[in-house]
Amino acid sequence: MQRKIRVVVAKPGLDGHDRGAKIIARALRDAGMEVIYTGLHQTPEQIVETVIQEDADAVGLSILSGAHMTLVPRVVELLREQGVDDVVVTVGGTIPSDDVPALKELGVAEVFGPGSPTQEIVEFIRGAVRA
Repeated sequence: MQRKIRVVVAKPGLDGHDRGAKIIARALRDAGMEVIYTGLHQTPEQIVETVIQEDADAVGLSILSGAHMTLVPRVVELLREQGVDDVVVTVGGTIPSDDVPALKELGVAEVFGPGSPTQEIVEFIRGAVRA
């Protein structure tokens, strides 16, 4: 039997709105994945520690605060420093389209904006983890 895909859903920084992250977490869980939701106000260090401790296959960072070009690079950097190079990193939230190429260049697998269908996110994570 194949083990469930494990996904950490995290809210880095000072953003206090987590409805979208909870909707994604529920959709992933309903699709048969094991979801670890870290809660609000997580530091990049806390997120990476959770990814390592939970042996996650993917991490979804939900950011609405505009701090994505600071927080995401730090998470990716810390993952690399810890030798974690097999975790799929996705970002969701209000990310300007001009920033998407820079995030992908850093190693982010995909960026999902407001209104992204949950099924699209589920299918992306399934495919990226199994690839």
